Amino acid sequence: MTGEILTTVEMSKADAFAVAHGVPSLTLMENAGRAVAAAIAARFKPCAVTVLCGPGNNGGDGFVVARLLDEEGFTVRTAHDAEPKGDAAAMSEKWKGPRISLTPEALDGAKLVVDALFGAGLSRPLEGAYAQIVEALNDLPVVAVDIPSGVSGDTGQPLGGVYVKAALTVTFFRKKPGHLLLPGRVLCGETVVGDIGILAEAANTQLHENTPALWQIPWPKLEGHKYSRGHCLVVSGPAHATGAARLAARAALRVGAGLVTVASPPEAVAVNAAHLTAIMIKSFQGEAGLGALLSDRRLNVVALGPGLGVNKETRELVAAVLKSGAATVLDADAITAFQDEAQALFGVLDDKCVLTPHEGEFERLFPGLLDRCASKLEAARMAAARALCVVVLKGADTVIAAPSGMAAINANAPPSLATAGAGDVLAGLIAGLLAQGMPAFDAACAGTWLHGESARLFGPGLIAEDLAEMLPAVLARLAGAKP
Repeated sequence: MTGEILTTVEMSKADAFAVAHGVPSLTLMENAGRAVAAAIAARFKPCAVTVLCGPGNNGGDGFVVARLLDEEGFTVRTAHDAEPKGDAAAMSEKWKGPRISLTPEALDGAKLVVDALFGAGLSRPLEGAYAQIVEALNDLPVVAVDIPSGVSGDTGQPLGGVYVKAALTVTFFRKKPGHLLLPGRVLCGETVVGDIGILAEAANTQLHENTPALWQIPWPKLEGHKYSRGHCLVVSGPAHATGAARLAARAALRVGAGLVTVASPPEAVAVNAAHLTAIMIKSFQGEAGLGALLSDRRLNVVALGPGLGVNKETRELVAAVLKSGAATVLDADAITAFQDEAQALFGVLDDKCVLTPHEGEFERLFPGLLDRCASKLEAARMAAARALCVVVLKGADTVIAAPSGMAAINANAPPSLATAGAGDVLAGLIAGLLAQGMPAFDAACAGTWLHGESARLFGPGLIAEDLAEMLPAVLARLAGAKP
């Protein structure tokens, strides 16, 4: 498995694993500094550099960076205010260049700053001389070692009012949650992962960055047919609120579901029929009518919520779907309708179900959980464990979590996805992948990534209708073919 994300505790264990398997800690530090220096040399011309060195291992990395940049022709000086300890002391001894006190004056004349004050494991706000020099950085370009100082490696949140905003961050072995969760991802700038000699098996985690390495698209088989690729049912709202269901249905069909049907209230059939061709329509009336449709077991997945309304009738439709045993994607109104009856919903969900709330809908179903948790990641994991299903907590840093604790952070969604109807498309993508037999966690991860990649590939001017039309190009790239 690739794309692992390690918490700060897991990263400490990975370091210890490397040492236990014969890699000296000084070698790890030398390799870390070398990775930072190489990234700088690849992006910046030789110039005046101030390397800010903290008292611990991050500062030790900084002394290595200083030595190697000096060899590359940069004009380097280090700034620190405490005697280095442990391995950092050994690397400090190897640095023979200028040293100055850690004061704002250390930045005079610098064209580039290396932030080697504190790494991802910092858990307290920056204070004293450290805070003063960070506040003095102003618009100087900064390269952060491991993570910008003052930012939590586990949450991506600033630890106080003073923190570094970097142009480039070089971390080691694997990314940490703070490199991907907001605002950490923005504060890191470009993030590069350096190989420092830790064996891959040291990456022991249930958390991954959401990339195609994490899942496999269920590509059509030569011997297959449309019925073997599943039949997705998308439940439409009333006549004045049908567009969301059609967006979801088209996404489900585009992503590979063999058949897609819109279940439509009688008064909305004509509206839906006027817009649909390859997607079929079935009329239903209320909970009993939807249950009757789902007696056909070939309908193996249902997406519902968008456009349904927040009312008792929506709760009844959800109950009918969950009773059928079909895999289910609940979005929008199908989530909010249970604001006062969350436990009743949790009691009937299972591992074939996916909830896709944005933060507002998440708060309605899991009140106060986001505020109580240290991070969006922790909140999504706790919600999945409570609901006993997969939870997709949407946003620019969408988190996908399973009841088992497995989780993924998505990082490819552009700002243009903040447009009406985009969430409906995501629900359809996940449903279409579920129809083809993907496990719920994999389908949620793949759907989320495809959603972001379609938007990224389209570029400016995106509206929700464009997303499904970009899928052929995205899928062709995944298949190794040119679109």
